Amino acid sequence: QVQLVESGGGLVQAGGSLRLSCVASGRIFSINPMGWYRQAPGEQRELVAQITLGGMTNYADSVKGRFTISRDRNTVYLQMNSLKPEDTAVYYCKCRGADGMDYWGKGTLVTVSS
Repeated sequence: QVQLVESGGGLVQAGGSLRLSCVASGRIFSINPMGWYRQAPGEQRELVAQITLGGMTNYADSVKGRFTISRDRNTVYLQMNSLKPEDTAVYYCKCRGADGMDYWGKGTLVTVSS
């Protein structure tokens, strides 16, 4: 199994920045891909950004040019710049383990005030 722990959420004003981190532990060999999802109140969970072991990235259209995903071994980061109130959500880290199963963290809350 894989355990994921997110950190870095908080309250920020519109236009500000935050950096989220997610550390994977357990059976981390070949976990791929790793990514960030978010869920706003009353909304469905959606993909924010994803990165493969080879460094290929994929972003939601709403965050392109503002967010950057990166990965260092068993840690994935999400640098969020030019934050908007509509970015307010619980952000979840997700990875796919070598066993083919998807693993999720418990989430970290990001609140962007206008």
